[in-house]
Order: sequence, then structure tokens, then C-alpha cells
Amino acid sequence: MPRKVIITCAVTGSIHTPTMSPHLPFTPEDIARESIEAAAAGAAIIHLHARNPDDGRPSADPAHFRAFLPVIKEACDAVLNISTGGSSLMTLDQRLAPARDAQPEMCSLNMGTMNFGIFPLAERYSEWKYEWEPRLLDATRRVPFTNTFDDLETILADLGDDKGARFEFECYDVGHVETLAWLLRKGKVRAPLYVQFVFGVLGGIGASPENLAMMKATADRLLGDSYFFSVLGAGSSQIPLATMGAILGGNVRVGLEDSLTIGPGQLAAGNADQVHKIRRILEELGLEVATPDEARATLGLKGQDRVAF
Repeated sequence: MPRKVIITCAVTGSIHTPTMSPHLPFTPEDIARESIEAAAAGAAIIHLHARNPDDGRPSADPAHFRAFLPVIKEACDAVLNISTGGSSLMTLDQRLAPARDAQPEMCSLNMGTMNFGIFPLAERYSEWKYEWEPRLLDATRRVPFTNTFDDLETILADLGDDKGARFEFECYDVGHVETLAWLLRKGKVRAPLYVQFVFGVLGGIGASPENLAMMKATADRLLGDSYFFSVLGAGSSQIPLATMGAILGGNVRVGLEDSLTIGPGQLAAGNADQVHKIRRILEELGLEVATPDEARATLGLKGQDRVAF
């Protein structure tokens, strides 16, 4: 029987801004609708950030998450994965507040401190819908994204040990895989690990087939049979690298958090467009798409009935 591929859809994130696409969701209604449509298209996991509904600014206010989480849960059975990354301009406690409140099945976890440079995006625009947009982008020249070893242990204990969440371990470079392997050796994380290889963020590893092959070879050497992997390519590398990842035995992530386009120079009309596209490619390759419950079984998740929303 063909293996099942887990599709994750990251519906809004905190990288892109409203000026960049009229289709980027930031109200609770739009985030809920986009998530439900992505699930219907085949996404087993929905990766979620929140935004201020007034101007689209990234938000870690649990109230903004509570405005859409129950709506999505009621409408579909997708795994709801809450970011612990938030934005590089947030404190650790701010970033963790939504997941501490919601106690989800999954959380994302960036595997280290890094430069996270999204400021080059500002070069493409001369006018902005909101004054905060260029200021937030420019701040990433000076402010790193911070996850110290102490931060990682805090997140693993608070959300994993205490609340039963499993993690999407986001590895932006080979050193992040080394850190995850150290945590596995120390018994601070447990198999099966779900490793998200992230390519194309300035400050992390570049988006190329060679880098994907190297990251997988490193994870194979260090993690052995303790992990599953998924591939996230930023911008125009989204579909090509996801396709390569699937061919290599992995899972895939798409969504407007990672890329605003559906083809060269063409904005995606919504997250479901990208899910439909990668699903067509997977099925043409003879691969089947995992259901949410199949993803839960593969990754050892606690189930929807044990979340707090």
C-alpha cells in the first residue's frame, strides 16, 4: 500500500504583511475560513499564528487565538498546531501564552537562536497599508529570533511534559538538527520526532536541493529511525522543495505563511490553492495524503478531546 504523506498548511504566520497580498488572512473569520478550506483540500495539520484583527499586526494575545480556534475545531478534525515562535519582537512568555492557554495537540518549536532576516521583503514595496509593516520588517536587521537552550527546555517542559503537546521541530540549519539530536540523547524529547526542515529564510540554510539532501543525511545519521521529516521551502522554493522532500520519503508544508504565490508572479487566492496544488503533485507521484487521524497515529498525538478549546 502506498505510504501516506502528511500535509501541513501554515495559514498566516508573522512574516508577510497585508500590503503584500490581499489574500493574507488576519481577521478571526478569515483565519478560520482559510484553515477550514485548507483542511477540506487535504491538510491534516493546520499551523496557526494570530494577528490583530484591526491592522494585521502579528499577535500573541490568547484572546485573538480563542476567536478562531473553537470555530476551526468545530468545523473540521484537522490537527491544530499553535506557534511558539510568534515574532522575533515578542518575549518568550508572550510567545508561549497562546499555547499555554489552548494546550493544543501540537506546537511548533524553532530549534535555536538565529538571525531571522525578513527585512529584504520591504525592498519590493514603496507604499504600505499600515505604518507598522516596514518598521517590523526593518527591525529584523537588529533583533534576532531567540530560543536559548534554557528556552527550549522551558517550552518542552511547559507544553510537552505538562500539557501533552507534541512538537513540529523547526530546523533552519544543520546545527538545529545537532541540537535536536542532543536533546534526544539527553531524554528531553522522545520519538517519534516530527522534524520540519526549513529552507530559504535569510539567516538560515538556503533553499536548494543540495541543502535538502544534506539536512536529510544529517538527520538520518543523528536521529536514525526516531524521526519523520517534513519540508518547508520559503517563497518560490515552496512547491519544488516540498516535492523533492516527498520523493525522499518526507512530508510537506505549504501555506501563505511560507509563500504568497501559487506560480511565478501569481498570488495564491488562498491557502487551499497551495494545498490543492501539492496534493495533485503527490497523487501524480503515486502517494496518498494522510487524514488527520492518520497523522495523529503516526506522530503519537493526544487527540482533539484533550485540548483546552
